[in-house]
Amino acid sequence: MPLLRVHNLAMSLDGYVAGPHQGLENPLGVGGERLHEWAFATPSFHGGEGRAGDAAGERGVDDDVVRRGETGIGATLMGRNMFSPVRGPWPDESWRGWWGPNPPFHHPVVVLTHHPRPSLTMEGGTTFRFVDDPDRALDLAFDAADGQDVRLGGGARTVQLYLRAGRVDELHLALVPIFLGAGERLFDDLDGGPTGFTCAELVSSATVTHVRLVRTGPDGPAAPDGSAGRDAAAARDAGGDAS
Repeated sequence: MPLLRVHNLAMSLDGYVAGPHQGLENPLGVGGERLHEWAFATPSFHGGEGRAGDAAGERGVDDDVVRRGETGIGATLMGRNMFSPVRGPWPDESWRGWWGPNPPFHHPVVVLTHHPRPSLTMEGGTTFRFVDDPDRALDLAFDAADGQDVRLGGGARTVQLYLRAGRVDELHLALVPIFLGAGERLFDDLDGGPTGFTCAELVSSATVTHVRLVRTGPDGPAAPDGSAGRDAAAARDAGGDAS
């Protein structure tokens, strides 16, 4: 059965997965790039080469988990905050993502947003489809994945939404030994925290510790239909990744 997987979600020691004041100048929030330096240094992050094309980039634990995050993935589901710095209604359709004309996904991407817009077809096989219902977004992503797994991207509130609904099957966190002090925390607003997971892997490199959690709860990999949609109402009221 295809799975909903979170990979390479970098988190500070004080629980933040993005810094404060996310926007065009700071897409990961102020200080947020520090969370991802371990990934930037891997060959696989750059398509087989290290930072800035340096072929000497290390192939080790960090590179292995970056590669595994791409294996068996047929579609990606993300929140609007990951796709764009624009909030509220789209002023126009000029924003086409952070990644240029040939995004790194090379498969269908579903963007969860309160403000749908026409789909985008990019170079390299990436398409962006904009949907305003969490359950429909997940269904569309699995349909597009055609039997493969779906990767769940950020931001934090999009991951929280599907954690609360019991829809996340695998959660890989990269614990980075820094403090951000402010920003977007992953485990807030979860009514006691994520449940039904067990630690399947715990391994460290010289830079981060990787924790891979897999769902083993009695309800299995999927919550009852509509549960993500009910949680989305609260997220909509509070604002969040789909704004």
